[in-house]
Amino acid sequence: MSAGRVKVTVGVCGGIAAYKAVELVRLLQDAGLDPHVVMTRGAEEFVRPLTFAAISGHKVITSLWGEDAGAGTEGDESAIEHGSVIEHINEAQTTRALIVAPATADTLAKFAHGLADDFLSTMYLATTAPVIVAPAMNVNMLGHPATQANLEVLKARGVHVVEPGTGYLACGMVGGGRLAEPAVIAAVVAEVLAGASSSRAGDLAGETVVVTAGGTREAIDPVRFIGNRSSGKMGYAIAEAAKRRGAKVVVISAPTALAAPAGCEVVPVVTAEEMRTAVMEHLPEATMVVMAAAVSDYRVAKVAAQKLKRNGARTLELEPTEDILSEIVAQRRAGTLVIGFAAETEDVLANGREKLRRKGVDAIVVNDVSSCETGFDSDRNAGGLLTRDSAVEIPAMSKTAMAERILDEVAKLRAGAGSQSR
Repeated sequence: MSAGRVKVTVGVCGGIAAYKAVELVRLLQDAGLDPHVVMTRGAEEFVRPLTFAAISGHKVITSLWGEDAGAGTEGDESAIEHGSVIEHINEAQTTRALIVAPATADTLAKFAHGLADDFLSTMYLATTAPVIVAPAMNVNMLGHPATQANLEVLKARGVHVVEPGTGYLACGMVGGGRLAEPAVIAAVVAEVLAGASSSRAGDLAGETVVVTAGGTREAIDPVRFIGNRSSGKMGYAIAEAAKRRGAKVVVISAPTALAAPAGCEVVPVVTAEEMRTAVMEHLPEATMVVMAAAVSDYRVAKVAAQKLKRNGARTLELEPTEDILSEIVAQRRAGTLVIGFAAETEDVLANGREKLRRKGVDAIVVNDVSSCETGFDSDRNAGGLLTRDSAVEIPAMSKTAMAERILDEVAKLRAGAGSQSR
């Protein structure tokens, strides 16, 4: 096992969505986990084991009867010497979670009925770790009473089911059965592991966290607007993480395509002015404010009442929007922590420190959005968290993992210097 990382096992079944499991493994690594991979025989028809071995850095298990069966894992020399290691038992006992993605109808049926004719199904019966399954299959297979009954059986046993999405399927049909996005599955894994661990559970209990998310829009005319590329993923990830850690969470959300964070109060807004109004209404109850939204710096000075027709070049006069962050700092009650965000494309740390000083916030999360692999639109992020006295580097990782890292530092602020201002 990689030093300092929590071992999890990813089971990959035989379906066209098997290629998405490669991305899932990478996201789990970004989250600080150590994923090992088990493949069914059918999965090998879609993705070669070598691909997962190269990504994970571990041998991929493909059979109960392979040449490495019973070989054990690193550090098990004495067990190997005495021949006491049975691989599916060892894997089942040493993993912290079993994640099956994609989970086919066949595998779900085996799990539900206790069949064990390959490594994955045998390991499922042998493990006491949390099990997460992400079904993916043809819409009619998913809707068949047998499959639905099997899912209900598994849910009743405590298996966590990541519901499939709806869309265009490889079979040419449109409907349910599409594998959930890897980032969604990784978020569920983080939530399940967080629930099984007491290290973070409840550390924000008693806090009321106001989180802004998404990108505001400023109208040009009834059909056009000035906006930005913010997806809302970072803000929503922070909201979900804060909720898992025991906080009451209010999300003030600009337009986004994301599903509302479970268990959070969501206040929809569109413009910077609407966001300001909503934030100030909730500020008196807030003990923490995390301004993850990308708020428009300018709006059109005169919005056209009718749609502007295309007629050559056009000039728009812009005026600045309200400085919400500065207003929050000026009007917050004693003890309320305020965390700002700064999206930068150059001199990231220097520009972040200048914003920290200028705004008077307790901390600034700086994001380098110059890369297409992190920042806006991406499921990954990178940057750092700056306070008056420290700088914590946050390397590229999933936004779910980054949300936890940010809240780790915020919790330290609350326990330390932040609590002194109460």
